[in-house]
Amino acid sequence: MASLSELLPREAIRLDVSAADWRSAVRVAGELLVTRGTTTDAYTDEMIRNVEENGPYIVIAPGFAFAHARPSPAVRRTGMSWVRLAEPVSFGHGTNDPVGLVVALAAQDSGAHTAAMAALARLLGDPDTEAALRDAATPGDLHRVLQQQESDGERPARASGPAVQKILTVCGNGVGTSLFLKNTLEQVLDRWGWERHITVEATDTISAKGKAAEAAAILTSREIARTLGDVGIPVRVVEDFTSAKEVDAALRETYDV
Repeated sequence: MASLSELLPREAIRLDVSAADWRSAVRVAGELLVTRGTTTDAYTDEMIRNVEENGPYIVIAPGFAFAHARPSPAVRRTGMSWVRLAEPVSFGHGTNDPVGLVVALAAQDSGAHTAAMAALARLLGDPDTEAALRDAATPGDLHRVLQQQESDGERPARASGPAVQKILTVCGNGVGTSLFLKNTLEQVLDRWGWERHITVEATDTISAKGKAAEAAAILTSREIARTLGDVGIPVRVVEDFTSAKEVDAALRETYDV
């Protein structure tokens, strides 16, 4: 399975880019994927259409947008790009705007990139590492931060055992932002010592409606919560998908602890 630094080579990183608006910012990230042979131009259009149709749920943390679309023939291989903007732009998100960092993902399937997404979520959730990435002077410097974190060791595997309940983390496509939220929730469960009792599944809006009957709760963005409507179980809105504090509060509300 490819590591984060392999999926995001220095050639796919651009820093201090000027963009007139959110569409321009996503197009820059998409162009990097095309240049690397990761996608065709059609995938960039799909990423933009995703926001137009589902709203700015891809803005998963203050200042950070995770652009992506469903796996499609426009994806030639799994890969990522990283665009730091010279001036932040608005995506229309009520809490996390303006956005200064756009990371784009193109995935051939829903599983090959899971470990890399978890690694990226941990990096951005750590204040010191996030600052090092934000302040990197060159693409090479930023890539070295990624490699250094990988060399420090992988996160231990979650303990196995019978699960009592399931929580769904949901996004429009089930391959990107929901994985960020899944990773943060698993960190909170590990800290609580509940990892043996609750499993977390990342999924999309369509699948979530069918899977709700087997789950205890759903964690998602405000935009996706509106799309889901009443699914018969609690739907908790999380504004910052990398915030363990916010996810902790949502978990406490769900289980009244």
